[in-house]
This record gives sequence, C-alpha cells and structure tokens, in this order.
Amino acid sequence: MSTDVALSPVPLEPRSATVRLSTLRRFLRFARSRHWTFKAGIVLFALIALILILGPWIAPYNPAAQSLLRRLSAPSAAHWLGTDHLGRDLLSRILVGGQFSVLIALVTLFLCVTIGTAIGIISARSGGWADEIMMRAVDLLIAFPDVVVAIFAIAILGPGYTTLIISLTIIGWTPFARLSRGLALVISTKEYINAAEVLGCSRTFIIVRHIIPNTLRPIAAITFLRFGHKLITVGGLSFIGLGVQPPRADWALMLAEAQPFVERVPMLVIAPGLAIFLTALSVTWIGQGLELKEKA
Repeated sequence: MSTDVALSPVPLEPRSATVRLSTLRRFLRFARSRHWTFKAGIVLFALIALILILGPWIAPYNPAAQSLLRRLSAPSAAHWLGTDHLGRDLLSRILVGGQFSVLIALVTLFLCVTIGTAIGIISARSGGWADEIMMRAVDLLIAFPDVVVAIFAIAILGPGYTTLIISLTIIGWTPFARLSRGLALVISTKEYINAAEVLGCSRTFIIVRHIIPNTLRPIAAITFLRFGHKLITVGGLSFIGLGVQPPRADWALMLAEAQPFVERVPMLVIAPGLAIFLTALSVTWIGQGLELKEKA
C-alpha cells in the first residue's frame, strides 16, 4: 500500500548568494585560524582604506584651500591638527593625501605580481635554455636598485602617474619571478603533476589547474610584505619631487614641505609620517599572519 505525501516546495536560495555566503564563511574560518597579526592588519587596513575612500567627503576643509592668516597654527577646535605653511588644514590633507600613493602602490604591485608570477612559472615549466635566459635576465635586473631605475625612467619620460607605475614595475616583478619559479619547480615534482602528464593533460591545463593554485598563498604573503616597500618607494620619490606633484596632497610630499618648519610645528611631520607608518604596518601584519597560525 502506497501513501501520497504532499511535499511543500522548498525555496531555493540563489546560487550567487550561496557562493558569497560560503566564501565569507571560509574566509572567517581562515581568519580565525591565523595569527593575531593577520586579524589586526585586516582591521587596521580596512579602517585606513575606508578613511581614504571617504576622505574627500569627510574632510572638514578643502585640502588645497590656503589662508596665510592662519599659517602654521597650532591644533585647535577649528583645525584639529593645525595648518601648514600655506594655511591649509592638515587634517583634511591627511584624509586625502594617501589616495594617490596607496593607489599607485596597489597598481604597481598588481602588475609586478602578474608579470613576475607568469614569467617564473613559464620559466620553470619550459626548462632548458629558455629557463636559463629568463633567469639570467632576472639576475641582471635584480642587481639594479629599483629607486635608481625609477629615477632614471622618470628623468627620461618625465614625472607623472603612468611613468611612476612603469618605472616601479620595470624591476619590481623580479622577486616574484624567482619565488614563483622556485615554487613551480617544487610542485612539478609532485605525484599529481606526473599523473596529469601521463593522462595527457596539456601544459596550460597543468599550470592553471595545479601549479598556480598551489603557489597563491606564498605569493600572497610576499605580496603583502612588498606593499610596504612599494608605498615607501612611492613616498620617497614624492619626497624628492619625482612622484605626486603639487598642489595635490600627498603624505610624502607633506613631509618634504614641512622640513623648514619642523621645530615650530612638529605635527606637520608627525601626522603624515604616522599615516605612512600605519598603512605599511597594517599590510605587513597581513603578510606575516598569512603564514602564521594562531597557537592553540
């Protein structure tokens, strides 16, 4: 004897929402297992990014507005951090001053990671004379300091955002090429790579399906660690007048302009210097925490 049971339709959750929810859960589970530096870095960098994004809207004054009557004023209720030598509000310039340096560092780092990882993996999988030529080129380029190369490129092409990104990418991809090549050589000795080759899988499939996913975490860790270096390099170029140009607000440019007035108004150096330090520290903590697990 059979019985008919009325089944009510079960509402299905959209697939995109399910994917987003599962991704968020995996990230939260991963974050809980990491060292405290990862968690602190994520929170600090998210706060800095939010401030930089909302900076133009939450800044109390126009960052470029000048008032010589209020120049070099001390912190007050009207100007929480005081004003600079041209009477511009220091807090407003801090809130928007990191946008260009952080953006240039992010774009440059993305290009360096993409180019370097691709060249390193292709070099490892090619082997022979192709691998030798690529690695000798990397050795040649890595011998030059990136700041010197950047200054040389800017001297030829002139200052500008595009020139700054290109000049920092010329040398910046080499560490990622060496790292990805070493990782790819180690992964290529694994049994599942040999099995894929025996089954007739193409070289492209092996690289995309097996090698790249297994190199992501070490490359991500070194990427976060290199972000601070890129940010300081961009700031150094701006400090000597080869990066962000006036009248745009920039943390490193603010440091350069404040040199003659340090003794009179120390906040002109403390505020932008602390902003650069905290930004670099937050990303460095993220990179360190990726490879460190929380102690049980």
